Amino acid sequence: MSFEADLLVWLPNLRRYARALSGDPAWADDLVQDTLERALSRTRLWRPGSNLRAWLFTVLRNLFIDQLRARRELAVDDESAPWQSMAAPATETDGLVLRDVQRALYRLPIEQREVLLLVGLEELSYQEAAKVLGVPIGTVMSRVARGRKRLRALLSEGSVNQGAALKVVKHVS
Repeated sequence: MSFEADLLVWLPNLRRYARALSGDPAWADDLVQDTLERALSRTRLWRPGSNLRAWLFTVLRNLFIDQLRARRELAVDDESAPWQSMAAPATETDGLVLRDVQRALYRLPIEQREVLLLVGLEELSYQEAAKVLGVPIGTVMSRVARGRKRLRALLSEGSVNQGAALKVVKHVS
């Protein structure tokens, strides 16, 4: 397969990660497009045989951080943020639980949120997540532990179906 075809394999994962990081479908699409553009223009930086998924997640994460800085949107727990008022259908308990988990997730510090997304959502190993984030594996492990603990605390503050919500949090191990 060609490099371009290999990129397309990871497109759904990149989009999911970008949406989870940004909380905004349009921004996520822009992040994925920018990631693919950068990957294609800097193919020489990727070492054949290395982990392309981890490399792409690293590129996406770096673009996200650069864009956050440019937008000066570092306060992700702002009351006016879109995820604070996202509505779920009143008849769908699962939708409400997921909305509450999403709200709590965006109240975590970015370091904890991104590691929980990589390990829990994208199912990267601790070692792969460490490579994406550019930190030691022990840092990943402690961020996961602190993130899970903080997420549980945030979920217990609200009137969430805690049993269902904690099942989601336990998945991030």
